[in-house]
Amino acid sequence: MAFGEVRLAGRETGRKTPEKSGVSFHPWHLARDVHESALAELEISIMAAFESFGRWQSACLSAVTEFSATGPENALLHMIRMDDRPKNIHDLAAIGNRTDIANIQYSLRKLIKAGLVTRSGSGRSGVLYDMTELGRKVTDDYADVRQDELIQAYVADPALEDDVRKARDTLMKVSEIYERAARAADARRLGVTRRP
Repeated sequence: MAFGEVRLAGRETGRKTPEKSGVSFHPWHLARDVHESALAELEISIMAAFESFGRWQSACLSAVTEFSATGPENALLHMIRMDDRPKNIHDLAAIGNRTDIANIQYSLRKLIKAGLVTRSGSGRSGVLYDMTELGRKVTDDYADVRQDELIQAYVADPALEDDVRKARDTLMKVSEIYERAARAADARRLGVTRRP
């Protein structure tokens, strides 16, 4: 099985696994039919890509600084640098599609302690987070390593750019479906029934 090829094997049922629309159907509890199987295979692919992306972020950051950051902390660092303007915590949560404000605050404290980010303002006027000179150097160096190691490999495959754009569009659509489903699951947990 090649990297990226997903095989979802369930218990032996004696049934053949039909193939429909290019999606192979391997029955298990999250893939009881062809439609569920297609989404389950996408979910596993997203998880695999997420883990690879996290390893890449960690390796790239460790190539330019001794500071060790989690994937979300690394992402926060680059989000703060976006557009070269300070951001408040609500900006950062919105950019990262996050709702875990306490975890964001914890990560921001770590970035501040490392000397990469600065905090200004107060609760009444609004707290803003911005890059320090060290933070700018680290993110610039990160961008250089990214250019050398990742972007060159990406550009070397001309068909990949179109695939990446399609994947981005698909992932945005799928994200909207997951957001709606998460709200419905929350409502279900709280005992709120959905109207038809």
